[in-house]
Amino acid sequence: MIEKIVIANRGEIALRIQRACRELGIKTVAVHSEADRDLKHVRLADESVCIGPAASADSYLNVPALISAAEVTDANAIHPGYGFLSENADFAERVEQSGFIFIGPKPETIRLMGDKITAIEAMKASGVPTVPGSDGPLDDNEKRSIMLARDIGYPVIIKAAGGGGGRGMRVVNSEAALISAISLTREEARTAFGNDTLYMEKFLGNPRHVEFQILADSHGNAIHLGERDCSMQRRHQKVVEEAPAPGISEEVRQEIGNRCAEACRKIGYRGAGTFEFLYEAGEFYFIEMNTRVQVEHPVTEMITGVDIVKEQIRIAAGKELAYRQEDIFLRGHAIECRINAENPENFMPCPGPVTQLHVAGGPGIRFDSHLYNGYTVPPYYDSMIGKLIAWGETRQSAIARMRTALSEMVIEGILTNIPLQEDIMRDGGFEAGGANIHYLEKKLGL
Repeated sequence: MIEKIVIANRGEIALRIQRACRELGIKTVAVHSEADRDLKHVRLADESVCIGPAASADSYLNVPALISAAEVTDANAIHPGYGFLSENADFAERVEQSGFIFIGPKPETIRLMGDKITAIEAMKASGVPTVPGSDGPLDDNEKRSIMLARDIGYPVIIKAAGGGGGRGMRVVNSEAALISAISLTREEARTAFGNDTLYMEKFLGNPRHVEFQILADSHGNAIHLGERDCSMQRRHQKVVEEAPAPGISEEVRQEIGNRCAEACRKIGYRGAGTFEFLYEAGEFYFIEMNTRVQVEHPVTEMITGVDIVKEQIRIAAGKELAYRQEDIFLRGHAIECRINAENPENFMPCPGPVTQLHVAGGPGIRFDSHLYNGYTVPPYYDSMIGKLIAWGETRQSAIARMRTALSEMVIEGILTNIPLQEDIMRDGGFEAGGANIHYLEKKLGL
């Protein structure tokens, strides 16, 4: 049994993990940088350890410091949250080699799904629909690349196998631009990721971003918890997420979700994970799998009643899933607005002290955040400071509750993107449902 967990993260997700641990009767160790001594979860943890200066490379990405924190506190498990080292196979391996439980997939699974090419190959073998593409890496044979692109059909997109977050990709609209695009992307990938392996896919012009949440244990059990729509994006960063996705039938939900669960069984997946798809013209196309808990996991929790973080911990402790597929029912609709400390006009980060905080409430409202009155938002990390979630019996009621909740939120001393979120909730295109991944950027004139 897991008795004490090192929370290898910060901010709202660290507090979220800590709350799950307290419900399970598990002690927590909060690791923190010198800039994060006053984080809420640090104050509430059973123990805390400073692991370095403010810079992430010297603290939250410092593997020896994290392992040492687990050793000196006699912890027996480490939860990576999301971001930082959560999808780093070498870190997961180091944790297990040091005698601790890594709350996440096995290192070899993280490696498999972290490489886009091997991930796509694994999904094809499991019957998960994928984007038409090169079926493997591009080599130096220019004639082969030209023939592949002709077979796929323009436009195509060149992607780095080790890329992510919108980096390491280039759209090609004509044969004349193909070879130079491959050369440029290869050099960018080598510089940014230390891996110049590329592959080619059909470029989908106006897709939605729809993802399926899964849970799998080490006993061969796997289930899906339905899907989320994350199409409201700015520069490949999600702004609003909702569950279930508008316009997806129960029949299609079960078909794709069951394929994802079966893929998990075939690759021996363990823990929580997310299958990300592009969805266009009624078809799903797998793009990648995130081998961790997602920022947007609360909307799935709100419509299923499943505590995903607690299930992560139970699975890591070797227990079987507490649910079977027939136990999962989707009830109502949930929407999440990411609240960032940033200028809503130009999106520049806005760190500083929070002089006044009033959190929205009422039926169906949840606010996941580490903020409190007097807390100073540091300038060193991601600008997200909270997630406002609204649940309703219908999508329309969830939107109405979110509008009310946003109007009640008071965060003074810093600027936030609440005005942008209010604008989105009033937008006719969003209200209609089914907007594609380019909608928000076009709305903002980007």
